[in-house]
Amino acid sequence: MALLKLRKLLHRFPELSGREENTARTIVSFLESRRPDELVSGIGGHGVAAVYNGSENGANVLIRCELDALPIHESSTMQYCSETEGVSHKCGHDGHMTIVSGLAERFYSRRPDRGSVILLFQPAEETGQGARRVLDDDKFNRLSPDFVLALHNLPGFELGRVITKKGVFASASIGLSIKLKGKTSHAGEPEKGNSPAPAVAQLIQVLSSVPQFHTALHESAKITIIHAGVGEIAFGTSPGEGVVMATLRAYSQDVIDRLIEKAAKIAAHVADLFGLEMTIDTVEPFPATINDPEIVDLIERSARSIGNSFLRQEFPFPWSEDFGHFTGSYRGALFGIGAGINHPALHHPDYDFPDELIEPGISFFETLIHQIQDTDNV
Repeated sequence: MALLKLRKLLHRFPELSGREENTARTIVSFLESRRPDELVSGIGGHGVAAVYNGSENGANVLIRCELDALPIHESSTMQYCSETEGVSHKCGHDGHMTIVSGLAERFYSRRPDRGSVILLFQPAEETGQGARRVLDDDKFNRLSPDFVLALHNLPGFELGRVITKKGVFASASIGLSIKLKGKTSHAGEPEKGNSPAPAVAQLIQVLSSVPQFHTALHESAKITIIHAGVGEIAFGTSPGEGVVMATLRAYSQDVIDRLIEKAAKIAAHVADLFGLEMTIDTVEPFPATINDPEIVDLIERSARSIGNSFLRQEFPFPWSEDFGHFTGSYRGALFGIGAGINHPALHHPDYDFPDELIEPGISFFETLIHQIQDTDNV
């Protein structure tokens, strides 16, 4: 009951990336009553970590969840609907926090047998900034994890089913922002200015085709135009500024770097062709999330031991997760847990975390932690 109450409270008061002050305060309040051996706040922003120590030497196992919500309006009749205008938990981070808080309840009642368990509530996952800031924070480094683990609920898969993959689990991605500057003029005399509109139109078309002509078939790259615009809504003015924004996505950083280089050359060429000034910036970088094969074996073994079915993915997921910063620094893995075959998709206006996953998620993490602590050669 306490966990369901917590989940609905978190859902009612979501906060955007980097602004999770009240969410962190709610988590700290919950954790304080579950008496961790150490409670650390302000990690990488509003991050929180609770540490539970075992009585014997062993590995330090970190379980990570996310504090932040999305800039998506929630229109719903449910009693715990978001009360923050234009912000809602449409990725299930409220549910992930509840599962990890449930682990705090378990370890309050009975400490781990060996080593320690570090429960990390990370800020700013949605922007790709939080994990890096946490890793760069001395308060986190003093916790010294040996292994890092995280789950993400996945609509489209059977409820409670565990989804794994060795190697690359989720794609690398980065945002590209191309700004063009010409010269405004009267809309009746566009020839006296220099509108970036033709250049913006050309960039939309050409950038979208870059993966087709500049990556191999097996490299599975994408460039998705996510925003474009010129000028202001002023019918008497021919615009003087324009912007094109795109997300670049691939399974490896090498391919991402090649896409950035090619896109930059194309943007410079188009700007020169139309006599425009051009600036280009990269934003929200997400590394690929690369899973340790032996940790994935333990995840699958844990699933079998408690009767959970699991599915090993053949290909990486096309979305990105900043947990890749953690798996780039420590041994670990990100895995999925099915949210239901017909459940609304992540980031969909009708999405809500299925509460039926809370107890299975807690039990699975608890089993997995024991597997890691009991395996000497991992």
